[in-house]
Amino acid sequence: MAQLFTPYSIKDLHLKNRVVMAPMCQYSVTAKDGKPNDWHFVHYTSRAVGGAGLIITEMTDVEPDGRITDYDLGLWSDEQIPAFRHIVDSCHTYGAKIGIQIAHAGRKAEDAPVPVAPSAIQYPGDRYKMPRALTTDEVKRLIEKFGQTAKRALQAGVDTIELHGAHGYLIHQFQSPLTNQRSDEYGKDLSRFGVEVIQAVKAELPSTMPLLLRISAIEYVAGGYGIDYSIDMAKQYQKAGVDMLHVSSGGEGPIGSAGRPGSSPGYQVPLARALKHALTIPIIAVGRLEDAALAEAVIANEDADLVAIARGMLRDPYWALHAATDLKETPDAPKQYARAF
Repeated sequence: MAQLFTPYSIKDLHLKNRVVMAPMCQYSVTAKDGKPNDWHFVHYTSRAVGGAGLIITEMTDVEPDGRITDYDLGLWSDEQIPAFRHIVDSCHTYGAKIGIQIAHAGRKAEDAPVPVAPSAIQYPGDRYKMPRALTTDEVKRLIEKFGQTAKRALQAGVDTIELHGAHGYLIHQFQSPLTNQRSDEYGKDLSRFGVEVIQAVKAELPSTMPLLLRISAIEYVAGGYGIDYSIDMAKQYQKAGVDMLHVSSGGEGPIGSAGRPGSSPGYQVPLARALKHALTIPIIAVGRLEDAALAEAVIANEDADLVAIARGMLRDPYWALHAATDLKETPDAPKQYARAF
């Protein structure tokens, strides 16, 4: 049997296969209140019908000004819970497990009147504003908001939670020497913000639910950190309670998909492999893995435990069913579609 389509379990999260739908913002113009709508319902349910084992919803923010744009999702209010619950219940109907990615954009919050960040350092580009440095008390209140959002996610029925510590957003900004030039406790220890967010979220989760963290393993910018630095950070995050690491890269400079260093198929797999060897928790690999044979090789070679598909699943909601066919497996198609396979 293709390793990509073997079951996988971590704590009480039991997946029918190793295929993950990676979180991807939809920037839906009808989502200005932070609530998912009909677009999001169809978007995520289609991937559940299409055979994904785990679906991770797009970056969902802990406060309104923490969104990348005003068209992104949020879970800062109890009023937003039912709309998420509607999607979660639907995905469960079709055999998928579903998680939510919790985040704050920090200095990359494009529509915030005044973005906040660890330090007042502007992200390059005309559409980004000069951020205001958070006070120490504000940092602590933001950590509490991560915990409160996690609590609401549980009320929405999710199977797991992923913290977004990659791609130049707030957790990443605190861990990077390029963007964290604070003199307080959150500048003296660059892992502290991430560690305390993890602890705040873990305090809300049942012990049987795994906590995921997405990390940028390297930064594609002069003076940015490399793999050894991210391994040290990841060890601190594992110690704080992270159960699984989702390994991406970039965010503080042009990321691989923007042309540097070049996003060839599987370009981030060596990073996943390095972190898998350095840690004692399972790893999700991501990045140009939409070729079924390549995705299978990542699992079969034990470079990672799960494979996340991003743009490939935007193009094809039924990517998992088609990958199974390519790998000579019997697709786990809904009975309504079975005769097509």
